[in-house]
Amino acid sequence: MKPGDVAGALGKGLIAGVVGTAAMTVSSTIEAKLRKREGSTAPADAAGKVLGIQPRDAEGKARFSNVVHWAYGTSWGGFRGVLAGLGLRGPMGAVAHYGAVWGSELVMLPALEVAPPLKEWGRTELAIDALHHLVYATATSIAYAALDRTSSAGS
Repeated sequence: MKPGDVAGALGKGLIAGVVGTAAMTVSSTIEAKLRKREGSTAPADAAGKVLGIQPRDAEGKARFSNVVHWAYGTSWGGFRGVLAGLGLRGPMGAVAHYGAVWGSELVMLPALEVAPPLKEWGRTELAIDALHHLVYATATSIAYAALDRTSSAGS
């Protein structure tokens, strides 16, 4: 594989990550409205800890949370592209991507003390979180495959 191939796969993955993030945003927004719950701030809280950023007010926290959500989802799309560029395509690539994205959340958020340990989540919360990440990984992989087909057809 040539360096340009990896760069192309990364670029397609970043675009696919935007699509996956949009899909996850829709699924989590619908779920939150149905369950009458606030959106999660754990990803923004984690990024704030790592980056040393503390928003000044609720409005700033909401903006920061939104930026973190989109940046995180987009960047994990880049990882999906790299997996494909390394030959892990189709369903196996999607499963590997899902495992990496969701697995990292399950480890990092409790480690940064912005979410309770996994054993305290409860089945329902764990299942809902798994579903949102499945929506993300599936949408990202479908978008990646479509972008890959389109660019291959033009070659």
